Amino acid sequence: MKKALLALTAAAMLTPAAAMAERDGATVYNTKCLACHMSGVAGAPKVGDAAAWAERMAPGMDAVLASAKKGKGAMPPMGTCMDCSDAELTAAIQYMVDNSK
Repeated sequence: MKKALLALTAAAMLTPAAAMAERDGATVYNTKCLACHMSGVAGAPKVGDAAAWAERMAPGMDAVLASAKKGKGAMPPMGTCMDCSDAELTAAIQYMVDNSK
């Protein structure tokens, strides 16, 4: 009985770390960014539009990340990913850029 309880306790302790695993750029894009960046809603640069992304990326990734975190135009702060880390937002931005060349 004690062994079973210890095993359950150990498993429960591992769950938060697993839940906090970072999502890759494709996952974040497909679950948080796609609705606006696929169609260009409210001026969002569309994935696949190389010129729009080149212009957006001209100041560099740090500036684009800061803009995404703060919000830009109709995009709210953090887009629709309030639980994204900086690394996840960066990965999503990079995913969109990589798919717009």
